[in-house]
Amino acid sequence: MNADAKELAARFDLEKLTPEFYDNPYPTYRALRENEPVKRLPNGTVFLTRYDDLVTTYKNTKSFSSDKKREFAPKYGDTPLYEHHTTSLVFNDPPSHTRVRRLIMGALSPRAIAGMESDLIKLVDGLLDAIAAKGACELIEDFAASIPIEVIGNLLDVPHDERGPLRDWSLAILGALEPVVSPDVAARGNKAVTDFLAYLETLVARRRVKPGNPERDVLTRLIQGEGNGEDNGERLTEKELLHNCIFLLNAGHETTTNLIGNGLVALDRNPDQKQRLIDDPDLIKTAVEEMLRYESSNQLGNRMTAERVELGGVMLEAGTSVTLCIGAANRDPAQFPDPERFDIARTPNRHLAFATGAHQCAGMALARLEGAIAISRFLARFPNYAVSGQPVRGGRVRFRGFLSVPCALG
Repeated sequence: MNADAKELAARFDLEKLTPEFYDNPYPTYRALRENEPVKRLPNGTVFLTRYDDLVTTYKNTKSFSSDKKREFAPKYGDTPLYEHHTTSLVFNDPPSHTRVRRLIMGALSPRAIAGMESDLIKLVDGLLDAIAAKGACELIEDFAASIPIEVIGNLLDVPHDERGPLRDWSLAILGALEPVVSPDVAARGNKAVTDFLAYLETLVARRRVKPGNPERDVLTRLIQGEGNGEDNGERLTEKELLHNCIFLLNAGHETTTNLIGNGLVALDRNPDQKQRLIDDPDLIKTAVEEMLRYESSNQLGNRMTAERVELGGVMLEAGTSVTLCIGAANRDPAQFPDPERFDIARTPNRHLAFATGAHQCAGMALARLEGAIAISRFLARFPNYAVSGQPVRGGRVRFRGFLSVPCALG
């Protein structure tokens, strides 16, 4: 087994992944962690799998940059995808990152999120009523994917009859973040950015004429900036405003869909833990944390070394592209006892599903609330639900989730 693991680690290439890896990457992650935790890939980039190395990288923003202009220029060229990904919050360093994040965090305050709870319960219960009436369920389309689109649509106050294209735009843009991007995927991603920007320009123009309540409407808050509209307040440029609206949808959409889908499938595959949650619904908060750890919705992050730096005993030259494997770090036995076990009461559980440091996910409290309400209410309504066919994975390495999960309600 040890020789096999060494061979698995030696052969690993992020640009040449196997169907087996997409189905279950964790044996490969374990082999890398144990044999080559700071793995140099054939393309010259470095792949990290240890928890402590990821934390070091996240927290050292001076040595490890999030700015993607250098990395994305050869990948995307002069395209809408390049402009989008190099303008959005997640792929920027302070001070630009700090300014945009502060505006977004102001609209995602604990009070604002608490105010969303009743609408979220109403949304989830409406979906559950529709599922019950149908008597069967496709877990992703009928449930998991329907929740975050509506939540983000509400945050930006997108009219309900205009939300149709949002999910497809988001999937197309995020699909182009995979390690290898085919011309077809790139073309779909670029068209989605172009179409999304055109839509947002009209939405922003309408909102400037008729502002919403900045306490609840993130778009109005981003337009008005800080300083109550006075000139000394923080304002976003038009480009920053539009691209960060796209970012908000993307950041809050697929990852939360994956959290809900992955969580319900993990419960189905671990019937003892499912029964435990049915018997003690108060465990939902620790259960959601374990779902985030065990099957991290977002499996990969990226940084570039801004200077020569040592990491995990390996010297990295300035300009080295570094991939942070969140999915591997969240199963590191040095941090999590018995990491391959799904334990809904696991504590402590300092997983990295939301990263850490300056780039810790701005919407993590909202994602946790969505996950807790969706999963707990689904389980209370359909305690005997069971996956009734072969779930189909999304075929992505960065974002781990399901495209479809057939489900019997019991």
